[in-house]
Amino acid sequence: MDSDLGLTKTCRLVPAGLFRSLLFACAVAALHAVMGCATLPGRRYAIRSVDLSGNHVVDADEIRSEIASRESPKFLGLFPGVIYDYEVFDRYVLERDLQRIERYYRARGFYNAKVRAGRVFYKSARQISVEIMIDEGPPMIVGNLELHGFEQLPTALLARAKITVGTSVGVGKRFEEKAFEKSEVDLKELLSNEGFAFVKVRHSADVDLSSDTVGVGFWVEPGPIAHLGQVRIEGLGSIPEKPVRRALALVPGELYSSAELLSAEHALLELGVFSSVSVKPEISEDAAVAKDPVVPIVVRVEPSKLKSIRLGGGAEVDALRSELHLIAGWEDLNFLGGLRRFSTELVPGVVLYPTHIPSFAAPESLLPEVKLRSELREPGFLEPRTHGLVRAQGSIYPVLLSADPIPGAPILGYRELRASAGLERGYRKFNGILSHNVQLNSPFAYQGAKDADLHTIVISYPAITTMFDFRDSQISPHKGIYIANTVQFAGVGGDARDLKIQPEARAYLPVSRRVTVALRGTIGLLFPMNYGSSIEPDALTKTPGAASRSDWVRDLQIMFLRGFFSGGAGSNRGYLPREIGPHGIVPFFNPGQTSAQIAIQCDPANPTYSRSICNLPLGGFTLWEASIELRFPIGGPIEGVLFTDGSDVAPRQFLFRWRPHLSSGIGLRYATPIGPVRLDVGYRIPGMQAPNSPDEGVPLAILGAPIAASLGIGESF
Repeated sequence: MDSDLGLTKTCRLVPAGLFRSLLFACAVAALHAVMGCATLPGRRYAIRSVDLSGNHVVDADEIRSEIASRESPKFLGLFPGVIYDYEVFDRYVLERDLQRIERYYRARGFYNAKVRAGRVFYKSARQISVEIMIDEGPPMIVGNLELHGFEQLPTALLARAKITVGTSVGVGKRFEEKAFEKSEVDLKELLSNEGFAFVKVRHSADVDLSSDTVGVGFWVEPGPIAHLGQVRIEGLGSIPEKPVRRALALVPGELYSSAELLSAEHALLELGVFSSVSVKPEISEDAAVAKDPVVPIVVRVEPSKLKSIRLGGGAEVDALRSELHLIAGWEDLNFLGGLRRFSTELVPGVVLYPTHIPSFAAPESLLPEVKLRSELREPGFLEPRTHGLVRAQGSIYPVLLSADPIPGAPILGYRELRASAGLERGYRKFNGILSHNVQLNSPFAYQGAKDADLHTIVISYPAITTMFDFRDSQISPHKGIYIANTVQFAGVGGDARDLKIQPEARAYLPVSRRVTVALRGTIGLLFPMNYGSSIEPDALTKTPGAASRSDWVRDLQIMFLRGFFSGGAGSNRGYLPREIGPHGIVPFFNPGQTSAQIAIQCDPANPTYSRSICNLPLGGFTLWEASIELRFPIGGPIEGVLFTDGSDVAPRQFLFRWRPHLSSGIGLRYATPIGPVRLDVGYRIPGMQAPNSPDEGVPLAILGAPIAASLGIGESF
């Protein structure tokens, strides 16, 4: 195959001024297409705001979610009546809302709570504000907790049962009806997980308004220990039964456990061939009195479409590049039988070079790119709940490292092949993947000459990835934690030998029903064994630090593939991708020049010094990143985010430095079924960046301001 793929021709499209005008016109047309103004019915009033006072314990957002009178949503949090309809005031609805609030307070343990007033203020000719005044009163406290029938339980199980009940409705805690009801469910689930399929649990509460206390009691009838009976599957249709039974992994005669039934339900959903799954026991009174009771299991499934085709497209614009692409995909959920899942996707596209934010210069060249990826998943490989995975991907793409390219400079690209085979195993909140991966990168030139020292790089490595997910949602989490770790060892063949480790932790803390504090932290450690010696000299002194130019180029090629970088939408949002970390000379952007010539040219005192040649990202060996976000509602499906990110990448192994590269900013989220559409703008805080150092890069400014912007789908973490 010819190394330049026939892509070296330049395409002059439109003048820069006309191109920007067309972009502006398209933006205005799109805005008019989606924006409309709502109107109010005659002689009716829009609700501008619903204000609460006197609520010291119960959060205002929780109360607002329980009532029908709500403030009119605002587009972008600023413009009422645009896109969204007004909320119309109704005095009878407000009267019922006052009763709803008192009932809600009662459920939260405030039996003496009163809504003292619901006042209406006229703010303009067609808008009003509502103020609701609340007197919470004293909360009801659990004064006594009685447990009946617990003595029949095994000692270890008895201790766990007491903890389960005491955690929610222990003596001295505020009594809440929801927690009280949940305690009964949790207690029954705990016992049914240990074989007590016929367990009966009752609960009762005695409220004493004179002393503001509640007496709570639980009655337990464990019943006999049961085992699994026959498993009956209904609704399979054309789906083969054998792989479904293998995934269920429910063996008659084993100890009954409701947790195992839930795990079996999840295992069937993971097969991807069912739109709904129900795994339920058949509990009968006759079986409860048997000597060795067994519980039959009924599995009801509803198959989904086994074959599907996906077509679509998209665009991406950031401070380094602009590109357009199409998407075509095909998936078969019963490939060659056995519920094997096979999927393939083709993503052809074109990069508009050098068009990017903020200049939007007219494109001079069209750089074709393409990605083809396929995956085969074998269910029940080796054992019922383990999946076998085979993945392959081929790509052709340009490597753009500078937002200020030099006219006539080479435009490099890579042909990339990736393949991996491995095993995936999930168990409740845990998921683990063991795989072996091979990666091949072959450089070529879209435009100009390819450096003679650039050669194909092959990397081969086994990897172990583990994840513990205790979040309430994977798309928009509100509470919980997520912990993951990836370990890779390169050197099973290939050009690179190293050990790479990257653990990560995330936490989500609910401030109120719709306000969340999200935190993320990660570190990365890279220990190379046969490359990387030129990175620190290059970053600090702009000299090769390698025995030959070819060794220097090889080091940089491998570091681009294995090293750590920071900055961008899912990292430090005040910077562009790869902007944080060691920067220096990348010699293959100067084909034909010797190391000495490049070093002279990259002396800052040299009049020919160019940031686009001499101040490019090199990759580093030690990474740390930390982020904190406050996520809050604005109106309708739009949410706002305030964030602060910090990170650093060092040119040495195991070197954690206080170079925070601190950035803060604001973001918007628009909820969609596949996740929120995200826009973030980060500002680099003066005085909280890295000190002046030759290994630091010079981040790009947008319109003269130290900011970066990113647009994507899904939360940043």
